[in-house]
Amino acid sequence: MSDETTEVVQEISTLVAQAKTAQQAIESYSQQQVDRLTTAVAWAVVRPDRAEKLAKFAVDEGGFGNCKDKLTKIRNRIIGTLADMETVKTVGVIEELPDKGLVKIAKPVGIVAALIPTTGPDATPPLKTLLALKGRNAIIIAAHPRTQKTSLLVVEMMREACVQVGAPADLIQVIKCPSLSKTQELMRQVDIIVATGGEAMVKAAYSSGTPAYGVGVGNSVHVVDATADIGDAAQAIVNAKTFDYATSCLADNAVVAEQSIYQALRDELLERGAYLCKAEEKSRLQQLMWPEPGNAVPAVQVIAKSAVHIAEMANISIPEDKQFLIVEEDGVGSEHPFSGEKLSVVLALFRYHNGIDNAIKQVNAITDYQGRGHTCGIHSQNPDHIMRLAWSTKTARVLVNQSLNEGAGSPRNGLPYTLSLSCGTWGGNITTENINARHFINLTWVSYPIPAKTFDEQMLFSRHWEEFGR
Repeated sequence: MSDETTEVVQEISTLVAQAKTAQQAIESYSQQQVDRLTTAVAWAVVRPDRAEKLAKFAVDEGGFGNCKDKLTKIRNRIIGTLADMETVKTVGVIEELPDKGLVKIAKPVGIVAALIPTTGPDATPPLKTLLALKGRNAIIIAAHPRTQKTSLLVVEMMREACVQVGAPADLIQVIKCPSLSKTQELMRQVDIIVATGGEAMVKAAYSSGTPAYGVGVGNSVHVVDATADIGDAAQAIVNAKTFDYATSCLADNAVVAEQSIYQALRDELLERGAYLCKAEEKSRLQQLMWPEPGNAVPAVQVIAKSAVHIAEMANISIPEDKQFLIVEEDGVGSEHPFSGEKLSVVLALFRYHNGIDNAIKQVNAITDYQGRGHTCGIHSQNPDHIMRLAWSTKTARVLVNQSLNEGAGSPRNGLPYTLSLSCGTWGGNITTENINARHFINLTWVSYPIPAKTFDEQMLFSRHWEEFGR
């Protein structure tokens, strides 16, 4: 083992040892004590002066998004998560099923490693921390090197909150000088990993040998059918596409609109701040965003930047008030990179003809290229269209008459608040759920004897016997 490797192992071992000591100190906490702790940590981040400082830090350091929306994201995500967890039991007996003779007891999972994307150094660490602490766990943050200072700042805020309520500060730690080797060693030593970020990061988590919750590639698609409220649909698309310059993996990447309302929807989007790229402008934009043929990841200089900034780099002249760019598209796959995830305020607009089944085919083609298992949405007043989309797509979340960003939890729906959106086996993940506090506890199932059940073979096999014989 080289000296450098030894130093890495020792550094991470120290963090893990400190985390274990801290976690053991709260292992016997009551639900009331746990909730007091999570409330303190949440307030330490959303307090107006703290949240504003954090939002500004994130934009200045990383260069992604904008302060106004980041402030909104920090407050909405943290407050929503805290409210979401309020009635969730994570201590002691959390469920009893007398008819089945079962009692379920919640226990901590231990030490959590949280892998943080460069686009989310502000809101992602505290949200994952709240989920971990709710289960009486400790957490170690592996921040992205590009935005390390922002994550350091928010961790310091949260550590102060722990001390304020008499809990160990080392419940929340962060790797001070992050590196790939340190993150890999952290994943090896902890009890569970929650990885939010790029495909490579998630695969590394899954291959670490430690249980992990990961996310899938985003490429959310929004269907708008002929029964939709066009104005409402357009506003929902704009809200998701422009918020924080589309740092969210939920932000609409493609809209599939029915032919009869296509023009009306496009006009509504244009009135709400879109700029429609001409053919030659689309070509220049494509060259800017994907300069290397075969590389489906957009160039970093366009990620979470303003429309004016992106247009200027692509030599496209647009008015200063334009908020996002539209490209009209009719193809899917590597030869049509706009059909993939763009991580920017660029929207691909498709049209469909001859019924909802053709819309579904386009959604599946787009998500098969990128984004399988993630999220789609529909603006429609037709219940049959809504359920056919839900039944026929490989997506974990189907948002109905909402902004797709609400897929991470919203006051208008019952989805758990999260910043970790899993995609099931379709997207290479173990679950399709929004990762929430329930994922950070172990359950002990206590089984008592109940009156013995009898199994009627005649009832179970009679139809089979009639068809095939005994």
